[in-house]
Amino acid sequence: MPTPLPHGIHKRSLLRDDVYDSIRNAIIDGIFAPGERLKDPELESWLGVSRTPIREALLRLERAGLVVTTPGRATIVAPLDAQSTRNAQQVVAAMHELAARLAVPALGPNQIAAMVAANAGFSAALDADDVDAALTADDKFHAVMVDASGNAMIPVVLEQAMPVLRRSEYQRFSTDDARHSVTVHAQIIKLASVGDADGAALATRENWLSLDAGQDR
Repeated sequence: MPTPLPHGIHKRSLLRDDVYDSIRNAIIDGIFAPGERLKDPELESWLGVSRTPIREALLRLERAGLVVTTPGRATIVAPLDAQSTRNAQQVVAAMHELAARLAVPALGPNQIAAMVAANAGFSAALDADDVDAALTADDKFHAVMVDASGNAMIPVVLEQAMPVLRRSEYQRFSTDDARHSVTVHAQIIKLASVGDADGAALATRENWLSLDAGQDR
């Protein structure tokens, strides 16, 4: 039989992703505190959507380690756990190291310029104490290498590992310690611009491992 027309598929996919992003961001920002119970009716009222996309989002968040669901009982925001955060940190650092090692030989002037612009935006956001803007600029900086790596598995793994680490990132970018990343970013740019893939990869790895992700807060 002919393939059915995909009525509503794209719209529903976008809604599901929006719901996921909203709940994830509220957990990362601390609006939903560790151990807090997430109730479907309250989430429905807040987001203005039905229960189905909310349950789908909570399942994704459970796989990402941000919520804990007990069948038939409750869904709570996952407690801050040092070991889980360190595990995610190691995976994220390894993926970004690999991305840099693969990407540097393929980088052109436009991509180097994009990294410079992203780091400038990152620095400005920190100066303005705008944590959300700093996270966005940091994402743009590292996305250049990930996109240029040519390895489609890297963003897939990062999507799984990043949410747990994001809470530590959010806390760090609220302190003066984050200024260190501006300097390291500049070093990565310098190494990448001269084609030093190994140097850029190691600097990228150390940048992620320098995040204070190993302490319970």
